[in-house]
Amino acid sequence: MRLALKRHPDSQCEAARRVEAEVVRRAGNLLLHYFVTGKMNDLLLPAATASGRADELWRHTCFEAFVRPLPGFAYCEFNFAPSTQWAAYQFSGYRSGMRIADEMGPPRIDGRWNGACYELQVTLTLDRLPALPAEAAWQLALSAVIEERSGRKSYWALAHPPGIPDFHQQDCFALEVPPA
Repeated sequence: MRLALKRHPDSQCEAARRVEAEVVRRAGNLLLHYFVTGKMNDLLLPAATASGRADELWRHTCFEAFVRPLPGFAYCEFNFAPSTQWAAYQFSGYRSGMRIADEMGPPRIDGRWNGACYELQVTLTLDRLPALPAEAAWQLALSAVIEERSGRKSYWALAHPPGIPDFHQQDCFALEVPPA
């Protein structure tokens, strides 16, 4: 099932008309599929490079997933760029206790642009990440930063709390996924 990400009310975007995501949880894996439709020539997508860890991917077009086991306050943040660069962090609570989630291997990231839609598929293998126990239900916050050729950025998420865009906020964890 496709889930619509909503644009933050304080951000504008002429390029992306719709941002959607699909999530599938399988034993040890989380499969994410993001879709962006709109004026595709107005989107700024980082060119594909060798896949590897990178910080500050959110400064340009980037897709994100925040995953928290239930119950609890600790969570993991995953960032994926069209360049195939990625990042994975663990937090002990809201924006606190951040560290690199180096127990997991690199995700598989595949991007496709067909002129009418940009798609990014990600396969995360999370079975070596103790912060996300396989037997727990997970809450997810799915989000995207979309950059236009003009340099303007818009912020998309399943849910937005009041105020400035902040994908780490409790209110953003709007999707519950049962154990595989």
